[in-house]
Amino acid sequence: MDCPVCNDPMIVVEHKGIELDFCNECRGVWFDSGELELLFEAIDLKTLDDLMKSPAKEIREQLKPCPICRRKMDKIAVGKTPEIIIDRCINKDGLWFDGGELGKVMTQCLPEGCAKSDRVVSFLGDVFIK
Repeated sequence: MDCPVCNDPMIVVEHKGIELDFCNECRGVWFDSGELELLFEAIDLKTLDDLMKSPAKEIREQLKPCPICRRKMDKIAVGKTPEIIIDRCINKDGLWFDGGELGKVMTQCLPEGCAKSDRVVSFLGDVFIK
């Protein structure tokens, strides 16, 4: 799979059964819909269905192609103030986080007292927050 930002091939990062597509060049992360289910079980963000139905944001930024269907993705806001703008496949194939965005979302949205032993939180924290 190629990165929607720099078009370099992404690598698959796997830890304890969780796989993410990661661009080593721009540090972006692709979550397909199955991987998103794991993320939303661990982080109190919104339900996945709500997020996929969120209205698109009008942003003056070039729209990126989905790495799966290659159609232009739209932009949605996640997190608390300040909102973080991420890219969403209009075919619901998944979400793209530019380098640093996933760490910001996790920092804002981890529930108080979240168990760091949770495999998803632990993996994402180790890779994208530290």
